[in-house]
Amino acid sequence: MSSIRLKDHGDIPVTIPQGLSEDQLLDFKPFITWVSTLTNSIALQSRTATHPFHPDPYRLTSITVQAFDIFGGTGKVGFLKAVADVSNAAGERLPGSIFLRGPSVAVLVMLIPDDVDAKANASDSDERYAVLTVQPRVPAASLAFAEIPAGMVDGQGSFAGAAAREMEEELGVEIREGELVCLSELASELADEGGKGGEEGERLPNAMYPSAGGCDEHITLYSHERRVPRAQLQDWAGRLTGLREHGEKITLRLVPMRDLWRVGARDAKCLAALALWEGLKREGKI
Repeated sequence: MSSIRLKDHGDIPVTIPQGLSEDQLLDFKPFITWVSTLTNSIALQSRTATHPFHPDPYRLTSITVQAFDIFGGTGKVGFLKAVADVSNAAGERLPGSIFLRGPSVAVLVMLIPDDVDAKANASDSDERYAVLTVQPRVPAASLAFAEIPAGMVDGQGSFAGAAAREMEEELGVEIREGELVCLSELASELADEGGKGGEEGERLPNAMYPSAGGCDEHITLYSHERRVPRAQLQDWAGRLTGLREHGEKITLRLVPMRDLWRVGARDAKCLAALALWEGLKREGKI
């Protein structure tokens, strides 16, 4: 074990396990983003008189990195497990165990047969199909997990670009970034109109947190809609896709929109994207 201090973030001491260098840790963007966001949120306690913790603010006193994974032959950190000591003057501590993996994107893809009248389709959910990918997810102990297309953001390019790449890799569908609708951003704009409450000033990304109690992962949700020949719908159903060199073995499944909430009930990304899409539809934003 060794120790460093984060001079740019309040001189916080960080304990690092053997095998992980200071450069590798500081090059892991999810770690730096998490520390920056957390220290900003902590600073708000003292600056905001109405903050619930203003009378006795919490402080980040130390971070201990417990474990890490290195991706392939890159030498770069892929995942990291850490514990943060966040306490106040009264000796009260906040739960600080965290699994760091960084941001992801997910896309709600909807297909409409091109022989369906556009006006009639607005009320005919059976003629709007969502695309799910069925693939092995070992952490979920499943070899056939149904979910909407998704993937991690590798730090290169935009979030929308990452979503477009996932569309091409998992579905074999090439689209431009401008053809994607960012559901997370539109929902955040509506939230801003009504006030964010305790989140105001915390600089959280416009994204969904599937497990905020233990993981930093936040997923920016997009939607994409296109009209396709009816025959192509049948061709896509059951198609095997994915990048084999990345260990992906994906089967496509088409689901009527009215059934998506049931078929995709185990996938938080699917339920969140569906809820945002339906809500924004009601508000006339999409």
